[in-house]
Amino acid sequence: MSQLSLSWLGLGPLAASPWLLLLLLGASWLLARVLAWAYAFYDNCRRLRCFPEPPKRNWLLGHLGLVKTNEEGLQLIEKLGHYFRDIHLWWLGPFYPVLRLIHPKFIAPLLQAPATVAPKDRLFYNFMKPWLGDGLLLSAGDKWSHHRRLLTPAFHFEILKPYMKIFNKSADIMHDKWQRLASEGNTRLDMFEHISLMTLDSLQKCVFGFDSNCQENPSEYIAAILELSALVTKRSQQIFLHMDFLYQLTPDGRRFRRVCNLVHNFTDAVIQERRRTLISQGSHDFLKAKAKSKTLDFIDVLLLAKDEDGKKLSDEDIRAEADTFMFEGHDTTASGLSWALYNLARHPEYQERCRQEVQQLLGDREPKEIEWEDLAQLPFLTMCIKESLRLHPPVTVISRCCTQDIMLPDGRVIPKGNICVISIFGVHHNPSVWPDPEVYNPFRFDPEIPQKRSPLAYIPFSVGPRNCIGQTFAMAEMKVVLALTLLRFRVLPDYTEPRRKPELILRAEGGLWLRVQPLGTSTQ
Repeated sequence: MSQLSLSWLGLGPLAASPWLLLLLLGASWLLARVLAWAYAFYDNCRRLRCFPEPPKRNWLLGHLGLVKTNEEGLQLIEKLGHYFRDIHLWWLGPFYPVLRLIHPKFIAPLLQAPATVAPKDRLFYNFMKPWLGDGLLLSAGDKWSHHRRLLTPAFHFEILKPYMKIFNKSADIMHDKWQRLASEGNTRLDMFEHISLMTLDSLQKCVFGFDSNCQENPSEYIAAILELSALVTKRSQQIFLHMDFLYQLTPDGRRFRRVCNLVHNFTDAVIQERRRTLISQGSHDFLKAKAKSKTLDFIDVLLLAKDEDGKKLSDEDIRAEADTFMFEGHDTTASGLSWALYNLARHPEYQERCRQEVQQLLGDREPKEIEWEDLAQLPFLTMCIKESLRLHPPVTVISRCCTQDIMLPDGRVIPKGNICVISIFGVHHNPSVWPDPEVYNPFRFDPEIPQKRSPLAYIPFSVGPRNCIGQTFAMAEMKVVLALTLLRFRVLPDYTEPRRKPELILRAEGGLWLRVQPLGTSTQ
């Protein structure tokens, strides 16, 4: 093989084979990449110097591990809000900066920006990709915009109205179980356990038109939903398992895949059955039959949805949206309801006022059911729910990745490529926004009192183009269940204070235990 002289590189009489030359070129390319990364990192650090930061643990860990997923972690977030008030820098290790925003004025440019400018950060959300696919929670760009337009009609109040019967019935089943447990002397209940089953029961009926009786008997599908949520949470706390290929080698990774298949098989079977019915009956007769039953299931809406060009959703897209709605709809609503009952248990004067409001509304009506028109006639109960969602937001944090420089109101700039964490909990507990933020005060949301605060001071469902599409559904279900619960039970605090635990949603360590006393009102 011919030799190539390297004298032009100043290497004198040395000669090298083509392989050595390739090695030299590869090393040069790698060095150039490292230098380019180092310069970009230095430039990013220089531009981030305008943002204050708390003291680091050390140069290697940065702030990693300071905010834990427990009560102490939330208390630290509250202290940071008292000290920094608007925005601060957080380092996850030596090379990964994150900006934490806790003031309405500063979150506005991110949440109100187009979805392409500040999309969701994919790192954590990607853990759920095998389960939820490209549903509204995880999709981005044109696909997200297309699906959002198609799904918006599914949450029109004319579609939601018939769901009120389902909400009432699911609450009745839960309350019958509570009455039975109380008669046996079991008045101390874990709200998360009971209310999660109740919201899953409602959702399975609303999404699939399927009654599994999961509040009374074990359901393989419902157990799978709960297990997938637990596995995602567990993985998020194990940093070495964030890499897919490592996670798939673990027992949890293999279990996650098996349970995903179970959930997908159930959803696919329902879709195929409905599609066959739709084809055999035709759209007109299908809708006519549904009109008689007065309920159009979420799956039906997805099957019938089409854009201006007549393009429909594929079976895979329908499955992703149905699975996403089951996941997002049960946990968040269960968290909101559980903490609302906790706050009213700690404030019996507000609980009694809510109860009187419900009693006056329903009067001698039989059966005792909340109807769609009643929702607007429960102003104080609504105030109590909103204040509970402020104090205990089900989703405590959301993240965005800046695809371009974003200008903040004070002139500072968030450089392109950085991750921003919008702390919903931090905004809701910011003393510069909310006086006495740790006090439960429903009158903050009194519609008769003009409010001077920013519309972005209260964001339990987020805001902007990627806000929660199901917030009307969630608020309707929470009002129905809370109203009927207070009509039938007095709720008392447990003997020990719960310790908050922020996971996928805000939970309580070991469950959120409260005591219930039946008031003698029939659930029939």
